Amino acid sequence: MTRLVILGKQGAGKGTQCVLLAAHYHIPHISTGDMLRAAVAQGSELGLEAKAIMDAGNLVSDELILGIVRDRLSQPDAQKGFLLDGFPRTETQAEGLLELLSPNSIDLAIDIRVPDDVVTARMLERGRTDDTPEAIARRLELYRAETAPLLDFFEVKCHFADVNGLGSESEVQGRIVAEIDGLK
Repeated sequence: MTRLVILGKQGAGKGTQCVLLAAHYHIPHISTGDMLRAAVAQGSELGLEAKAIMDAGNLVSDELILGIVRDRLSQPDAQKGFLLDGFPRTETQAEGLLELLSPNSIDLAIDIRVPDDVVTARMLERGRTDDTPEAIARRLELYRAETAPLLDFFEVKCHFADVNGLGSESEVQGRIVAEIDGLK
């Protein structure tokens, strides 16, 4: 079983690496951001609420995200492992995840490390409507305040790896695979 959490600032390459890793390990790539963007595109009540929050550069509530993840992890394809992308983002979410998985845990939490100036440039280039300079700056502030403390949390609670996220997609993937395979 391979249960992974991929952490990193928005724009660090989590989504790209998760697609590659999910294919490599034959496990589902579970992206809370993709699930939220799908709800926005559908125009559902949840989607409209989420859109307003995300357009302001803020994060949706812990309870909402935990419910989405709980439902997704209960699906059959996630029983042999999964890769969480963009979740957890707060210590409350991380504690909720560990409670949800109990008596098991995650096998490895990986932080993809990329400097702020690089992630800002990457996000501006991808051209999403919610990627304004102001919203990006707000997301980086929220990351430092709410998500960065998870690095210490996971270092204590499970296996943790800090991976350099600069370089080609294959170079970064190679670093991550080495960390995952090093646990087996």
